[in-house]
Amino acid sequence: MELCVISSINPFHSSSTRRLGSRRLFQSDSLFLSRDGCSVLRFDGRLLKKPIKPLELSCAAKKIGGGGGGVRRSAASTKAAPAVEPSVKEDKLPAELQVKEIPAPNSSVKLSVEVPAVVCEDCYQRVLTEFMKMAKVPGFRPGKRVPENIIVGFVGRPYVLRATVESILKRTLPHAMESVTGKALKDSIQIVSSFPEMEKAYSQLKTLSYEVVVDVVPELKWNPENGYKDMKVVVELGDEIDAKKACERQLRQKYKSLGALKIVTDRGLEVGDLAVIDISATTIDEDGSTGEAIPDAESKGFHFDTEEGNRLLPGFLDSILGIKAGESKSFSLVFPESWKQETLRGQRAQFTVDCKELFYRDLPTLDDSLADKLLPGCTTLKEVEETLTKRCQEMEEEAKEQATDNAILEQIRKMVEVEIPQSLFEEQGRQFYGARLLEIQASGNMKLTEDQLASLSSQKSVNEFLETQRESITNIIKQNLAVGDIFKRENLEFSTDELVKEVENSVTEFKKHKQEYDEERVKDQVQEILEGAKVLEWLKERAEIQYIIR
Repeated sequence: MELCVISSINPFHSSSTRRLGSRRLFQSDSLFLSRDGCSVLRFDGRLLKKPIKPLELSCAAKKIGGGGGGVRRSAASTKAAPAVEPSVKEDKLPAELQVKEIPAPNSSVKLSVEVPAVVCEDCYQRVLTEFMKMAKVPGFRPGKRVPENIIVGFVGRPYVLRATVESILKRTLPHAMESVTGKALKDSIQIVSSFPEMEKAYSQLKTLSYEVVVDVVPELKWNPENGYKDMKVVVELGDEIDAKKACERQLRQKYKSLGALKIVTDRGLEVGDLAVIDISATTIDEDGSTGEAIPDAESKGFHFDTEEGNRLLPGFLDSILGIKAGESKSFSLVFPESWKQETLRGQRAQFTVDCKELFYRDLPTLDDSLADKLLPGCTTLKEVEETLTKRCQEMEEEAKEQATDNAILEQIRKMVEVEIPQSLFEEQGRQFYGARLLEIQASGNMKLTEDQLASLSSQKSVNEFLETQRESITNIIKQNLAVGDIFKRENLEFSTDELVKEVENSVTEFKKHKQEYDEERVKDQVQEILEGAKVLEWLKERAEIQYIIR
């Protein structure tokens, strides 16, 4: 058995290597792999996992659920998998291990493993045999038996010691994991014992003890039990999705785009104008004194379309009507309780607006002659309105269905109590982070340099993202766990044809964009997305759903 040391974990970079004689070593002090085994272990850290390819998720997800969105389950799966390969488990040990199983936090189990001296000695002899096969010892033909003291001296006692401890771990870990087979999460094994301490203990006692922590499939508790079967769901819809209003807005925007902007010289700001303004804001304390600046409410060179004024803070437009280019106005407003940013709800603030430039639109006469310019292919204003109305109605239905799905998922999330395994949290978080990087690069708004991408891909950046987004990542995982549990509880199914078709569609997308992909990973993702779609369909058929326009 050839043993290798693997470089430190990094989901975005490959490992470096060096050679020692005929033996290839991967530089590290903490990560080890047996090439004929199946586990990649990291001491005092997590198991090395295959880097997430966010495109796999996006390509698979967009194929399912149509315009309605639906649940977007990821490849951060909670399905149990064999902790070790069967071929490795068939390697019989000369003596039984002593394994003590102890429950640990976050849906994990700690295994305390004691390896008898006879097993350690057998591993030691195997290591010597492997070195004899690989090493070219002067005076001995390759593959022939070399006295123990000579082969140890030729290779180096420290390397033999390390290789022996590696061999012991690789051979015994599959057997130690047998008690959690069927419930251990794939890629979650963590050896918490220090490798240098294990080396020291073995060199002195010729036996070995170590501790392993492994995440197991989390157990969900529903509160109330079966509460998902008769849900009452309230779905809040914004008036911006109303098809009639959306159609009017789109038509107005298209019409305005045909006009020319001209400078206002003889009056102040009126509704319909466009102003370029600087905005600054500070809080007002209870005693009326000026408080701190509000960065989120400040802007330089903001292009303010007065026809969109109702989308800003209530009262803002009315407070600056009449302002002229070069003038400044100060006024106080109160952020409403429905404001998106919770810390500003109910906060009184002092605003100062400097008007830099002021424009009005010189619009052409709105008649059939503009139809093709408003919407290519149309010949009359009526045709433009009908086409836009149809599009907006479709968008309204899609938005309504998406809002319904989101409300249902949020409600079932609140019904489950579960401990989230750390490995599941990290993998889900890495997928989100990878997808975000992909979106940044694909958007075209920001072109990342190689240095910027390397910095954003660093372990530090990933860890910071995981910490700042902990709550949202946890909530998504809880939703996914709840969906998976319902699918299993209610014996829901989807056809093999559906799965095959969607996998083929996703693979076609990868090939079209010349992207690498793992077909098994794609299959898992598509399967979980199909499960989510079936669960949402099942829940909506049984739920009492009420829609409220806010």
